[in-house]
Amino acid sequence: MTAGISTLPLPRWDDATVVVEPPGDEPGAWAGAPSSIVAGRHIYLAYRLRLPIGEGRGIANVVARSDDGVSFTPVAEVTKEQFGAESLERPALVHTPDGRWRLYVSAATPGTKHWRVELLEAADVAGLATATPRTVLAGDETAGVKDPVLHHDEFGWHLWASVHPLESWDDADRMTTEYATSPDGVHWTWRGTALAGRPGEWDARGVRVSSVRVDGDEITVAYDGRATAGENWEERTGVARGKRLADGSFGELVAEDAEPLGSPHAPNGLRYLSLVALPGGRQRVYYEATRADGAHDLRTELF
Repeated sequence: MTAGISTLPLPRWDDATVVVEPPGDEPGAWAGAPSSIVAGRHIYLAYRLRLPIGEGRGIANVVARSDDGVSFTPVAEVTKEQFGAESLERPALVHTPDGRWRLYVSAATPGTKHWRVELLEAADVAGLATATPRTVLAGDETAGVKDPVLHHDEFGWHLWASVHPLESWDDADRMTTEYATSPDGVHWTWRGTALAGRPGEWDARGVRVSSVRVDGDEITVAYDGRATAGENWEERTGVARGKRLADGSFGELVAEDAEPLGSPHAPNGLRYLSLVALPGGRQRVYYEATRADGAHDLRTELF
């Protein structure tokens, strides 16, 4: 695979370790869509388990804990039935400044292409499994919302989410990344499109921010993209950059002019890259990627 020009740590594949195996060994069976954070002396990883269409799709979100970033012990699990959902997608795990735990869950409305984001909150990680969900990003009849990525700083809460237009059933796979801000991480104000596909490029059909790194007033993101509807579920990874605005929010992102990263196994999916900074200056990336049998596993690399 080809690496971009970014200073972000990007997957090298040969150095990867599989941390979660998929629940099957065929295309459509996935372990992935990770969200990783450090809290105390542990690394926490939230991820999605999925079966092929017709066998259940996104069946569960799992939150697991690790001492070394490789061997994880599940601590909490939520299923699609808890949300009355047809499928679950990427969760976002957050440890708030006041010590609370939040899990933002992407839930599919049955019989539609609509998605919404539900919030679970608890005093400890295990409590997320039984917390009562509340809708924080509802979407509407024109758009579905899912796969949020969150950042908190002195200016408040920031969120980048994948938004899918719903005017056409056959075109609902299209996506842009929209940006929102909030004083509390619950009530959000949409600010506009942060990143959109580029006509004629590898990301023309749609883009989805998967990880955000903020350095002062500079922001660098990893994002998933696809050129065609046929590449749905097998997106590759690129990098984009942006700057903070005068009011503390972030402006539009500009994609790097570089080849995307993909798995060496056809159809080459490598997506949902999640970056976590470790004590001592090291970093880990977690990502979902296509393996030789067509299933997706969840991998990590240490930088």
